[in-house]
Amino acid sequence: MADARLDAIARGCRVQIIRMLTHAGSGHPGGSLSVIDLLVAIAFGRLRHDPRRPDWPERDRIVLSKGHAVPALYCVMAKAGYFSEDALITLRKLGSPLQGHPDRVALAGIEAATGSLGQGLSVSLGLALGAKLAGSPSRVYCILGDGEIQEGQVWEAAMSAPRLGHPDHPLDNLAVIVDYNKIQLDDFVSKVLDLEPVVSKWQAFGWPVIEIDGHDMAQIDKALDQAEATKGTPTLVVAHTVKGKGVSFMENNPEWHGKAPKPTEAVAAIREILGVTEAAWDGYLESDKATAAIVSELRALDKK
Repeated sequence: MADARLDAIARGCRVQIIRMLTHAGSGHPGGSLSVIDLLVAIAFGRLRHDPRRPDWPERDRIVLSKGHAVPALYCVMAKAGYFSEDALITLRKLGSPLQGHPDRVALAGIEAATGSLGQGLSVSLGLALGAKLAGSPSRVYCILGDGEIQEGQVWEAAMSAPRLGHPDHPLDNLAVIVDYNKIQLDDFVSKVLDLEPVVSKWQAFGWPVIEIDGHDMAQIDKALDQAEATKGTPTLVVAHTVKGKGVSFMENNPEWHGKAPKPTEAVAAIREILGVTEAAWDGYLESDKATAAIVSELRALDKK
């Protein structure tokens, strides 16, 4: 039942991601849709946090190192109560706290300004070490993109983390998750700079590595349990995902790395995400007023 609840939250977030990006007219749908299940599993399955006190010292931290996928994080934060879901359509608008990459000054609850790729793991090491030195029970969850880990700074941090502070302050409060959707900016990762054998590389630096289906809530939860139970070292989770997951014309298509859908494409995407056939769509909208309102506002964008 817990997995069904998380799947439902993730499905609703996918709808919001499409809605946000269509209103913005720009952004990154592919990586937002691939990472949303991971974020939902963390935020609603185990994260210790309080949206009313986003600066609570003993909170757990999420660092979305692949900052261009921040629409997914914004959806999760809104659903958790950090701000109203009505604000989601201000994504990338002038003056909005929901910038195109995470901005911890603009929005309470964001832990690190990311999107200059490769830096999030180093930031996460500092957060994890700081928590250890302070005697805090806080855990840190760092989410990396697969294309991102071509960056040299990632490997410097990867070499350091299993040894940093050891033996007095081992960073076993750090879980790093690679959103391995296998597509980066304009092509497949294997064609740009192949990461394989990615598991063996991290293991060679002393990391325990767990491989999972990054869209399976039960597998995500089990992997995070294993990470929490592992003492003396941080843990890496390689989450195999699908770029554009949930929308057939976006899935495994590099074209949708950084292109917002047009209103008609957005409506078609939402119908697919919700699993409604074209023949049943009008009847579905009559029974689901919330979705009908979203579809109506998206169709209105076509007339502007």
